[in-house]
Amino acid sequence: MPMPDVSALLRRRRPLLASVLLLALLLGFLFHGASRTDAQPSTAPPPVPVVTTRVEQRDVAHWRNGIGTVQSLQSAVLRPQVDGVLTEVLFEEGQKVQRGQLLARIDDRAIRADLGGAQAALSRDQATLQAARSDLARLQHLSGDQLVSRQMLEQQAATVKQLQATGNGNQSAVDAARVQLSYTRIVSPLDGRIGLRQVDPGNLVRASDTQGLVTVQQTDPISVVFPLPQDALPQLRAALAAGPVAVQALDRDGGQLLAEGTLRVIDNQVEEASGTVRLRASFGNADDRLWPGQLVSVRVLAGRSRAALVLPPEAVLRGVDGSFVYRVEADGRAQPVPVEAGAQGDGAVVVRGALKVGDVVVRDGQSRLRPGSAVAEARPAAATSTRGAAP
Repeated sequence: MPMPDVSALLRRRRPLLASVLLLALLLGFLFHGASRTDAQPSTAPPPVPVVTTRVEQRDVAHWRNGIGTVQSLQSAVLRPQVDGVLTEVLFEEGQKVQRGQLLARIDDRAIRADLGGAQAALSRDQATLQAARSDLARLQHLSGDQLVSRQMLEQQAATVKQLQATGNGNQSAVDAARVQLSYTRIVSPLDGRIGLRQVDPGNLVRASDTQGLVTVQQTDPISVVFPLPQDALPQLRAALAAGPVAVQALDRDGGQLLAEGTLRVIDNQVEEASGTVRLRASFGNADDRLWPGQLVSVRVLAGRSRAALVLPPEAVLRGVDGSFVYRVEADGRAQPVPVEAGAQGDGAVVVRGALKVGDVVVRDGQSRLRPGSAVAEARPAAATSTRGAAP
């Protein structure tokens, strides 16, 4: 039997051996890589960057906010009370005036003439009455000696009474003429500010005119009328019973303080349609920062929480089981802590629960937190940009 050709056999099996060797090397590499991977410990997720704050203890003012309208405490429309020509206007539009200050005059010549006639008639009747009284006194003296009849005496007494009644009527006419004359002088009924003049001098004015000459409005002190929800009523009534209640008037955006005053009155009924109650507060307004008809923001100090634990409002979250905060524990991990959120004011909210003064609480960045998440204090963006902008 002939011997096989070994060299030919090796040439035919060389590709197969190369493939087996390559497969062995590949398996060895994968096994070594898997062993190295299994040998390396798994890395923990990086800490979540957050902004933290601390629980503080302080007094917190409870402010109730609303929108109100500035109103004058007193306002008067000056209308003529007699007919006549407006002869003089003694004020400037927008001028501040005092109570009793003369503002305008109406032609009074006809009324003065009527007054003079009434005074003359009164003087005449007074002289006649005086003579009649003298006659009555003589008749009474003579009647004692039976020198005059009783009828004569009674007639003279009746004449005296008639003249007295006539004199009283003339006195009333004089008084009425004097009142009419006083109406020709138009004076301010209050301290305030004059509005726009409606009638110019030289025009005929009548007592029946409804337009009026001008309006005077008291501006110092001044008031603001504003509504608040009816659920604030018990707290406001209790505060008002305890003493003066502070009220602040701010501009429409609520940023600039315009005036500080006190709550004056709570309306005697709740408006059913809106469920609100109207209130009036009064303010000193010497600098005219409040103007009648102006819309302002109003803050009412309804009470205070003394020595309360407080946090920024954004630190308190609401979940399905109620309010809670993320407290940073000593190991640097955030854990949820249930709290009860109370009144809010002065940029803080009163909290009650398992917190104490000085506890570190997450203020911003809670959306990426889970119970037990590691946290790290984030660098404030504003501080970073400021440093970058510095030369």
